Amino acid sequence: MEDTQSVATLIDSTSSKIQQLQKAFAELESHRAIALNWKWQQLEEHFHGLEKSLKRRFTELEDQEREFETKIVEAKEMLERREAAVVAKEQASLERLQEKRDAAVTAITTALEKHRKLFSEEADASTIEDQGGAAVMEDKPPDSMATESNSKDLTKLCGNGNVEVKSYPELVKLCREMDSEGLHKFISDNRKNLAAIREEIPIAFRAAADPASLVLDSLKGFYSLEPSTDAKKDANLLGLRRTCIMLMECLSILLTNLGEESISVIISESCKERAKAIAEEWKPKLDDLDVDASSGNSLEAHAFLQLLATFGINSDFDQENLSKLIPMVSRRRQTADLCRSLGLSDKMPGVIDVLLKNGRQIDAVNLAFAFELTEQFSPVLLLKSYLNEATKVSSPVKTAPSVPQNDVNDKELTALKGVIKCIEEHKLEEQYPVDPLQKRILQLEKAKADKKRATEVAKPQSKRPRANGVGYAPRVANVVATDKNFYARMTDRYPQYIYDRPYCYSGPNDNHVSPIMGAAAAYNLSASHGNFFGNGYQYQAAPYLH
Repeated sequence: MEDTQSVATLIDSTSSKIQQLQKAFAELESHRAIALNWKWQQLEEHFHGLEKSLKRRFTELEDQEREFETKIVEAKEMLERREAAVVAKEQASLERLQEKRDAAVTAITTALEKHRKLFSEEADASTIEDQGGAAVMEDKPPDSMATESNSKDLTKLCGNGNVEVKSYPELVKLCREMDSEGLHKFISDNRKNLAAIREEIPIAFRAAADPASLVLDSLKGFYSLEPSTDAKKDANLLGLRRTCIMLMECLSILLTNLGEESISVIISESCKERAKAIAEEWKPKLDDLDVDASSGNSLEAHAFLQLLATFGINSDFDQENLSKLIPMVSRRRQTADLCRSLGLSDKMPGVIDVLLKNGRQIDAVNLAFAFELTEQFSPVLLLKSYLNEATKVSSPVKTAPSVPQNDVNDKELTALKGVIKCIEEHKLEEQYPVDPLQKRILQLEKAKADKKRATEVAKPQSKRPRANGVGYAPRVANVVATDKNFYARMTDRYPQYIYDRPYCYSGPNDNHVSPIMGAAAAYNLSASHGNFFGNGYQYQAAPYLH
């Protein structure tokens, strides 16, 4: 700032300097011996030009300095605002983190108190048992002592008589009694509340003396002893298989809350050998299953894989063969967890390729998201190809003459709904909008409803006068063929209607005829047909007299 003032002072003193120079020039000119080429006016103009240029440049520099200072002030204000915003965000994040820490500490403290109370009760019970049986153990051989030690460890972990459940105390009683058949029956009788039962079974397993053996006992009858039984149509067998799978899953849930030592106590070597024997018995029966026929929802393959995962015996079987079973269970909600438990995560690209070759792109997309393979398998491209295939099938040009158009449209409708559900589950609306798909669904449903109404409207059967001239009767030609086959087709095509009653228009039992009868011309009556009025009544015609 001082330099600027000094420069301004020097510029202002320019005029005085020019005057002094003028006096000196005049004095010099008076003492000259020879004439000078320069005149004072020229020098004065030169110096005044220099003065103006200096002032102009100085003014420009001052403007630039002021602009620079303004920018510096604005930048400082912006930095201060940003710093304040960052500090506010940091404070808010710290407060949220502190709240979460407090909640976690509270939850951990509560859980520790519950566990301390539970283990203190178990320790008291085990102390009493040890004191009462110490003298007996001294006289027993080491093997029996080791067996009893394992059984006591198992009793400490699971055989707890103080286990309580909220809704179904019967579960605790059945587990305590090791009643696998009763457990099956109870679950079947209460299948409407299956979700609540599924939550309480892992807790009820703690009351069982040996939960692993209880689950293995429940697997009896998984395969029907009667070879003629069709498993897909036997509702009781299907329910039993679903219950077996659920019990194995509940045992896995119980094991996830225990340590390695506790798991080795519950899943003993004898239980593993028994589970392996069951798996060896089931494995050949899986060879008869068809990958396409199962449509990714095979209970047999799911039960086999769940057995291996629950009892930790998957290392005894070939991983490549196990990965070939995954397409049979690709539609099951537990598939991803099963694959991780069995160590098949690295086999997923090959499994997805198999699904794509079989036209099951939706299952492939679900597995791609579950195992983070969406970069290798683009979900949007897979879903679009799936819909394109369904659209080609539903096209009238592509449809085979033997395939009903209704069935083809139903396939496209099912494909559209499946794709929309997949898009919503994985939040792909921005990449693949669902509005065009929903419009197509409305079009197909409207066409289906229109065709359904058209087929439901039954045309009245043609009527003709009886031979005796009284009333009318329905036409009875080809009674055997039409009575059995005509209306049966409609019920086959629309099984959702419970009451299958064909329309029947019966003729009257007397000679009264409805006034809505049409004219005789509608029946194509010839002139020689007889003496009848147009409404069906006969009359006596007198002979014509000349």
